[in-house]
Amino acid sequence: MSTQNRQKIVDSVPQKGFFGHPKGLFTLFFTEFWERFSYYGMRAILIYYMYYKVSKGGLGLDEQTALAIMSIYGSLVYMSGVIGGWLADRVFGTSKSLFYGGILIMFGHIVLSFPGSVTMLFASMVLIVLGTGMLKPNVSSVVGDMYSPEDNRRDAGFSIFYMGINLGAFLSPLVVGTVGMKYSFHLGFGIAAVGMLLGLTVFVLTRKKNLGLAGTYVPNPLSPAEKKKVGTIVGIAIVVLGAILAYTIPAGIFTLDVFVNLVGIFGILIPTIYFVVMYRSPKTTATERSRVIAYIPLFIAAVMFWAIQEQGSTILASYADKRTQLDFAGMHISPAWFQSLNPLFIITLAPVFAWIWVKLGNRQPTIPKKFALSLLFAGFSFLVILLPAYFGGDNTLVNPLWLVLSYFIVVIGELLISPVGLSATTKLAPAAFSAQTMSLWFLASAGAQALNAQLVRFYTPANEMTYFGSIGGAAIALSLILFVLAPKIQGAMKGIR
Repeated sequence: MSTQNRQKIVDSVPQKGFFGHPKGLFTLFFTEFWERFSYYGMRAILIYYMYYKVSKGGLGLDEQTALAIMSIYGSLVYMSGVIGGWLADRVFGTSKSLFYGGILIMFGHIVLSFPGSVTMLFASMVLIVLGTGMLKPNVSSVVGDMYSPEDNRRDAGFSIFYMGINLGAFLSPLVVGTVGMKYSFHLGFGIAAVGMLLGLTVFVLTRKKNLGLAGTYVPNPLSPAEKKKVGTIVGIAIVVLGAILAYTIPAGIFTLDVFVNLVGIFGILIPTIYFVVMYRSPKTTATERSRVIAYIPLFIAAVMFWAIQEQGSTILASYADKRTQLDFAGMHISPAWFQSLNPLFIITLAPVFAWIWVKLGNRQPTIPKKFALSLLFAGFSFLVILLPAYFGGDNTLVNPLWLVLSYFIVVIGELLISPVGLSATTKLAPAAFSAQTMSLWFLASAGAQALNAQLVRFYTPANEMTYFGSIGGAAIALSLILFVLAPKIQGAMKGIR
């Protein structure tokens, strides 16, 4: 997009009106607040809905199966961002993409709000995966459209927007979790649907006045010939895929295990293809090739970190339900409430970390060392949670403060890797692949969740010490290796610090 067109978009947005920021930040703040409220509220109770007995309002799935489905679900949500980004760039534009995505998410929650079967569960997951893929990456792009590149409010605007994400994620497990666990899972899912409806309502009622032209353009629209070609390919693919599934599912060939394995393969294969294409491209300079090589160990470290962090909504959610003393300090704790700890600690600690990096200046750790530290904290978060079983055995209920401590430690690691990883990705990306490299960063989370779908099968309360110890120990070992390799990685980054 030309500088002239970019400035035209900025000029169309009222530049004052929300804490000194463009008015459109109000629209996007509350749209994303309610979208995250709906998503994290649903996620806070989904694992319990899957493995609770039918007599308790659940689907009665085997717990290991439910944990694997939850991990695959998370993996597909991150993978779908690639599709959502392409649709925004080539077909709809970011504004329409996030609106259509919100509608799909809302209908996904509505499907869950009615008593049903495993088939309805999968139908809702498809809707939410596609919807989140269209909404999540594109709403951030619209935020960026409202500011000129020289606007010194830009970083602060994204910080305010990020606060909306975490506020929604913090409140939803407390509200949806309480209703879903105490009264009805389906009522909880219904509240999540209402949350997304509120987000869409805010967006529709205020976008024209507050957002101007932001998000309305299509950066690289398909030509009529391309539209016809893409439509034909998509149509053929749907028919072929439908025919394959229609035959393999009744025949028992395409099972859940096969699907889990396929997602695991794609979780590794897609990033590998990205790296090979970027490295071999004639558009990539020698300096950029060196930076691509430097990015590979950082990507592997990110996969290991997110594999541990994302188990907060699977293994640790099950741990909260079955291994934790929920009657504590004169009150009864819902196991879903623990899902609020991560955003709560992020909201609390993010300003502290920002202050630390400013204070340290050039004395702060390099990017590879920050990644290594994040893995170290992730590993410790799993070692901490095995201590109660070591001291008290696996048959006693655990003080909830152990679980709180585990979430706290992993958030320290998250603040060392998440914002740093986003920044490093923009710096290390070859110029010709800047957008694709950002997609690659989110694929680290997809790969982690695909890995988790395999790992969670091995968890049982009886072997939890082995489970937490092995994964936590592996993270610490990888952290030490990364510390040793940090100078070489830093050298390959060619001046990027």
